[in-house]
Amino acid sequence: MAAALLANTLYSLGFVLEKRALTALPQVSIRQPARLLRLVLGSPLWIGGSLSLAAGFGAQLVVYRTLPIAAAQGIFVSGLVLLVLLSARLLGEETSGRERYALGAILAALLMVVLSLREGSETVSRAAPYPLILLVCVPSLGAGVWLYNSAERRTRHRHRLPTTGVEYGVAVGLLYGVSSLAIKGVSSYLTTSAIGGSLLNLLRSPYPYLLLFTGAFGLVMSQAALQRCRASLIVPVCTTVTCLYTAVLGTLSFGEALPEDPLRLALRVAGTALAIAVLLSMPRHDPPAQSPQPPIGAKELTPP
Repeated sequence: MAAALLANTLYSLGFVLEKRALTALPQVSIRQPARLLRLVLGSPLWIGGSLSLAAGFGAQLVVYRTLPIAAAQGIFVSGLVLLVLLSARLLGEETSGRERYALGAILAALLMVVLSLREGSETVSRAAPYPLILLVCVPSLGAGVWLYNSAERRTRHRHRLPTTGVEYGVAVGLLYGVSSLAIKGVSSYLTTSAIGGSLLNLLRSPYPYLLLFTGAFGLVMSQAALQRCRASLIVPVCTTVTCLYTAVLGTLSFGEALPEDPLRLALRVAGTALAIAVLLSMPRHDPPAQSPQPPIGAKELTPP
């Protein structure tokens, strides 16, 4: 529990620091990854944010060694509250009433998932069949990249409404969901005995290569999305997709049994369905900025 709360704090702080650094940088694009990396690596604030995210990754490894996947996701999502508070305080971002209700519903949905757990009855799996992991992860990576490119194409339209970042958040969330499954897989190889053999077995598994892919693409995609959209919206959407993806597909892939008690099973299924419904109902565009009205009695200037 302590490691999960620490991971929440580190991740929230890391995202906010990166967003603040990106607002001071020229516009970045996934079509120019080398330029993007050069810009962000030249920002001490961004480096501080990335180090905070890396530390959160280390805490997440500890969590997956001790908690079932679904339980871990329920705790991780509580970090959304801290993220919204930090975004308002450090970035000056304000969420609309509809978005605040949506975030509250997401928290309620994932609380239902946590309540569906029963201490001592949940198994923590250590392994999953490699073909099954690839069957789950490869299409998800393709869907995430395709959705992100679709959102990018729409942003290039001249008369588009400003996007809230929901599509970006879903796309990056799919990549981070795969990354989360890979972290779960890597955690199963962490041992204090036979380190050489464990490392060799790890390199023979798909997990380090999935982490490399999601790390590289997730870095470029998330930074471009963070620069375009509000962190207080895109990160909660990304986090929710990641948590749902990991809780549902991770539980099935790693063979962690669903609750046998009908009430607990209903809580878990209903919580998952509610979170998905909230995501689908969130606004996809920010309202267009209204131009200031001229003072009463002022004459409208017309070109000669």
